[in-house]
Amino acid sequence: MKRILYAAVSVMTAALLMFGCGKVKKMGHLPYPDTRRDTTVVEDYFGTGVADPYRWLEDDNSAETAAWVEAQNAVTRDYLDRLPGRQAIQDRLTQLSNYPKEGAPARHGEYYYYFFNDGLQNQSALWRKRSLAAPGELFLDPNTLSADGTTALIDVSFSNDGRWCAYAAAESGSDWVKIHVLDTRTGEPTGDVIEWVKFSGAAWAADSQGFYYSAYDAPKSSVYSSKNEYQKVYYHRLGTTQAEDRLVYGDPEHPLRYFNGWESDDGRWLFILSSEGTSGSEILYRPAAEEKEEFRMLLKGFAHDYVPVECHGDRLYVVTNDSAANYRLARIDLNDPAGLQTVIPENGDDLMESVEPGGGYLWVKYLHDAQNRIYKYDFDGNRQADVPLPMIGSVGGFGCKDDQQEIFFSLSTFTAPASIYRYDIPTGRMTRYHAPQVAYNASEYVTEQIFFTSTDGVRVPMFVSHRKGLALDGQNPCYLYGYGGFQINLTPAFKPEYILFMEQGGIVVNVNLRGGSEYGEKWHRAGMLDRKQQVFDDFIAAAEFLIAKGYTSSAKLAIAGGSNGGLLVGACEVQRPDLFAVCLPAVGVMDMLRYHRFTIGWGWATEYGTSENEAEFRTLYAYSPLHNIRDGVCYPATLVTTGDHDDRVVPAHSFKFAATLQHAQACGAPVLIRIETNAGHGAGKPLSKRIAEAADCYAFLFYNTDTPYRMPSGESEK
Repeated sequence: MKRILYAAVSVMTAALLMFGCGKVKKMGHLPYPDTRRDTTVVEDYFGTGVADPYRWLEDDNSAETAAWVEAQNAVTRDYLDRLPGRQAIQDRLTQLSNYPKEGAPARHGEYYYYFFNDGLQNQSALWRKRSLAAPGELFLDPNTLSADGTTALIDVSFSNDGRWCAYAAAESGSDWVKIHVLDTRTGEPTGDVIEWVKFSGAAWAADSQGFYYSAYDAPKSSVYSSKNEYQKVYYHRLGTTQAEDRLVYGDPEHPLRYFNGWESDDGRWLFILSSEGTSGSEILYRPAAEEKEEFRMLLKGFAHDYVPVECHGDRLYVVTNDSAANYRLARIDLNDPAGLQTVIPENGDDLMESVEPGGGYLWVKYLHDAQNRIYKYDFDGNRQADVPLPMIGSVGGFGCKDDQQEIFFSLSTFTAPASIYRYDIPTGRMTRYHAPQVAYNASEYVTEQIFFTSTDGVRVPMFVSHRKGLALDGQNPCYLYGYGGFQINLTPAFKPEYILFMEQGGIVVNVNLRGGSEYGEKWHRAGMLDRKQQVFDDFIAAAEFLIAKGYTSSAKLAIAGGSNGGLLVGACEVQRPDLFAVCLPAVGVMDMLRYHRFTIGWGWATEYGTSENEAEFRTLYAYSPLHNIRDGVCYPATLVTTGDHDDRVVPAHSFKFAATLQHAQACGAPVLIRIETNAGHGAGKPLSKRIAEAADCYAFLFYNTDTPYRMPSGESEK
């Protein structure tokens, strides 16, 4: 490690390099760390030998890996800190982020509970008030749970009587959470603490005396990279220790499955939702009181999705794509489970995104060309009313308890943060409950939806946001963002950094790639398994369309994405390095041959396939970003970002990708990796860390697209 760092320090004075004859001098970077290549590591896949010279970087406990991380961060930090306008960008992002943020309230017991952030708090705190007109009082502040703001609330749930609050807290961005319980009368902890919980919160029993949760056995080796197997469902009774918790369900024959348990509101039925990955599920059930009775199959998996809505009487309502690619609402009689009965059929090309109960009705949220619409139904499937939304945008939440008569929901766009609305169920009247006050004029920006034709002739939509009146002369910097997988839909969502970018004449583009579920299960399946390449083709086609129409040019185009979107960026970068100026892959899945060997990576096999199957190996090997980097190619300026506590997409993916790309790079465009400490996959990341990371990414983008950062009108550089 000392040798690596000494080499970096010894060339501190060599800061400027020439990027081509006759061009303006461009800022250079320190030499990359001398990353050891182990040429002896070659794995045989069905007769194909695949070298893995940086496999040693998978060991997150080794001193050598730690030294490599420190050396890479030293090179990256030196470069980023010298970028022109870097501090001004962070200052502006801080200003744009500094506004009160209030979430939609929900009634539990005698209080309305809601999340609130006064502006720049690292984590939003949970507040409450007895009436909507009453002043709020702080109930739970996660900012006090750690000194650096890296402990976040991942889930909060209340007992049916409102007496108890269970919150799941994650430390340093990890997917592992601890569940704690508070007495809402006093706000004091009860002493109930549950550990080794992952992808689960507390699902309260009907009698409010305990809750169900899902947990793993404690890891035997690395907490952050060991494979997680044999998830189990437990019941915890308040006032007892975790060691006394009752095992409700486990399946020793299927170690690679997820399980979640919940009880019907009347306490009569107990359900287990099981899945083998990120899509496809099955539901088991039994009478809740019959603890010794075996669970029975209700809806067999895993060819379709079954999303529970509510157990209404003795009938379970589910949203499903069984016999409905765009989903339908169906119900099944628990006393005579002969089969599913359609309650609300699929609605043409519109996706039934969710169904939530509230006030004795069902509230159906559809997605029409990636934009939300809301309808009111009764439990027999009769449409009662349409809910007119005040603007085109994304609706967050639309439901309440059956004994309540008001619904609070959020509505957000690409150019303005979420406003909160109140919908009165008896009258259908809608009023705005909270509108955030921001440090810019939202009316100066516009979002339009545009369709382009992909490589196979299919029309694909994208949202294009920019300042009004912007000239389409091919000289605009463009930030092209995508995801394209796991049924995840890209709908309008606000980010302060979008405003910063558009202030500089930038164009923000969010493209609805296949692999998502914007047009139902057919859209999803068109971008998974052996059709995954189509997602990359869609993204490349989007870039070519934007260039052809004069929105931007290759020299001004940056692509970005996180997680599966990081895979997207990595794959497109190595397939079309000529097309982009800047690539920003975040927490990406880069090694498609080994992803399933770490933590819960096995759960993505339903989406990707695995290298253990020969046909699937051929598909994965053909596009795996790590394995398609070619020596001697000039790759775009690249800033890889990851977190040292990412236990979902382990940072080894980013480590190996960055090391390989640095080794192969044939021109002066920088290839850097930014490794955040005490941070994970992204959920719950403190606001201060999010602002700092965004400032680094956008300073990198501006500089490497030759876009000088100019202070917005009325601002002065500090």
